[in-house]
Amino acid sequence: MNKLAYLECPTGIAGDMCLGALVHGGVPLDYLIEKLSHLGISDEYQLRAELVHRNGQQATKVYVDLYQSHHWHSDSDDLHSHGHHHSHATDSEEPHSHSPTVSRHLPEIEQMIKSAGLPTQAETWSLAVFRKLAEAEGAVHGIPPERVHFHEVGATDAIVDIVGTCLGLDWLGIDQLYCSPLPTGGGTVRAAHGQLPVPVLAVLKLWSMGQVPVYSNGIQRELVTPTGAAIATTLATRFGTPPAMTIHNLGLGAGSHSLPLPNILRLWIGSLGPGEEDLPSPNLETISVLETQIDDLSPQAIAYVFDALFAAGAVDVFTQPIVMKKSRLGVLLTVISPPEKLPACEAILFRETSTLGIRRSLQQRSILRREIQPVPTPYGEVRVKVAWTGNDISNVQPEYEDCAQLARANNLPWRQVRQLALQCWYQMNSDG
Repeated sequence: MNKLAYLECPTGIAGDMCLGALVHGGVPLDYLIEKLSHLGISDEYQLRAELVHRNGQQATKVYVDLYQSHHWHSDSDDLHSHGHHHSHATDSEEPHSHSPTVSRHLPEIEQMIKSAGLPTQAETWSLAVFRKLAEAEGAVHGIPPERVHFHEVGATDAIVDIVGTCLGLDWLGIDQLYCSPLPTGGGTVRAAHGQLPVPVLAVLKLWSMGQVPVYSNGIQRELVTPTGAAIATTLATRFGTPPAMTIHNLGLGAGSHSLPLPNILRLWIGSLGPGEEDLPSPNLETISVLETQIDDLSPQAIAYVFDALFAAGAVDVFTQPIVMKKSRLGVLLTVISPPEKLPACEAILFRETSTLGIRRSLQQRSILRREIQPVPTPYGEVRVKVAWTGNDISNVQPEYEDCAQLARANNLPWRQVRQLALQCWYQMNSDG
């Protein structure tokens, strides 16, 4: 596995932007048109591409022109920032005479994909994306995935976007796809059931299912569509910073509207660098970081804050000496915690310190696989933390509190208890 791609999404992601990035990155438009023709819906649309500019930067815009004789909405009919439509799943018994849009169920779409004779990987990916989208919509509306009615997202343009994206990634030979954190957007969007707040529930559900790190870039538009979210959460191995890779090409896919940032999805196309094939894949997790400077608080109060933060679920808390304005000496207090513990930790900082403001951010951190193993010693049991890099043990550390408790109880030096715990662990795990 050595062909990598990274989706960088400063203004979000939608299906048409994915297609634009792939065509710009070298996937022949004629290839996509030919393969998509096997879906049996070629008389419902025309696929075309052109070079456009977004904030002075050139990118490829792909259009799925829908023939109105089939009563599909055109791109000009919706308010989406990227010129794409929404799905709104409803119970299969609900009548749809109020809408001119043809609706399709998941089984019908799946059969269409299976009958198209697509490359194996493209077919597998396409089915997985639609299944994930149906699961999210079904969860939002309280019905099984098979009973979801796809309205606009099940319409021609979305089928072309999803299957076309999977065809393009397969054509490029991508083995592993990564994705950046995604912007939340804001405001409202018009859909079949009226105005909806952004992000819409289907997108929120997909983010929750995929544990996607998100943030606000300040743009009050819909930036991530259900189609784009389904593509990213289904196909991306992980979300975060770019992987270690050698970049060979770049695909730039344009959205439909001008935004404060260049409305471009950037696809980095590359491979593992020399020797990187043997590196173990890092285990990444999203953590929250809180920071504040303090120059008018007793050190004892800060010690109390440490205890309160750890009790609230902080992973780590530390201070650094700093020099503040007017040469006042102070400390920089940093708190690392799981994202779900951020509100509780922030409340403690405001309650227990004199700070008037706290900086917050989400970051990715690489972690080693680890487990706690109890080890019997002549003086009692000690928990030992064992960490692995790949299949190799890289760190063995007895727990401090266990060693301290046994040292006090037996009137022994702490270092002696720690060394004894290590010795007992290695004896337990020796080949002999």
